Amino acid sequence: MKLLLNQQYELYEWNGQAFCDSLKVAEEFGKRHDHVLRDTENVLDTISKTNLPKFGEINFQLSSYKDARGRKQPRYLYTKDGFAYLTFGFEGEKAAELKIAYITRFNQMEAFINERLASTNEVHPALMDAIKEAHAEPKPYHYSNEINMIYRIVLGMDAKKYRQQNNLPAGTGIKPHLTVEQITAIEALQRIDVGLHEAGLSYEERKGKLTERYHKQNKKHLLSIRPKISASVL
Repeated sequence: MKLLLNQQYELYEWNGQAFCDSLKVAEEFGKRHDHVLRDTENVLDTISKTNLPKFGEINFQLSSYKDARGRKQPRYLYTKDGFAYLTFGFEGEKAAELKIAYITRFNQMEAFINERLASTNEVHPALMDAIKEAHAEPKPYHYSNEINMIYRIVLGMDAKKYRQQNNLPAGTGIKPHLTVEQITAIEALQRIDVGLHEAGLSYEERKGKLTERYHKQNKKHLLSIRPKISASVL
């Protein structure tokens, strides 16, 4: 099972589906991991005796991890439905808050996965057309140079270096592994780049304009999320 950990939501992705794991559930709910494993086994035993045993197979996946001493240890992965079923009996105000927060994160992660899967093309279609129009005989490197220029602006590195740093196979598209914010920024610059091509700007001119626009937009975003200082402390 090839799992991808999304640091933004602290959830895993496997085959286009979001999962949390028993280790994180134990940590956040203040429980011993062996107790969470025991609760999971009890839940699966109960489900197996119902008319819907498939629910357990689909929403609870047995996995493993290596502990601090390098030993292989069991853990479970839960879908949103599996998590909801498991934690249904977790009581208390703090547990209620955590359950709501988890379900919110699951919803955000699922929206991220869906948006990412819908945006798998490395180069925006309109930008591809603009590059074709800008070159009498467009070559593959015309497209790769353009998208890598935008990747360097947003990510600080090109696709090859990103793959190396994230242990991705050569030739793998990196877009599916980016955050929603990164994908949004990249696609915004690609749309702007279409107009820059149509205006006949050179590569260096486009790079300068896109870099300036990205930093300006990024600065606006940072200002919008900066906590406001209360007038009482001024």
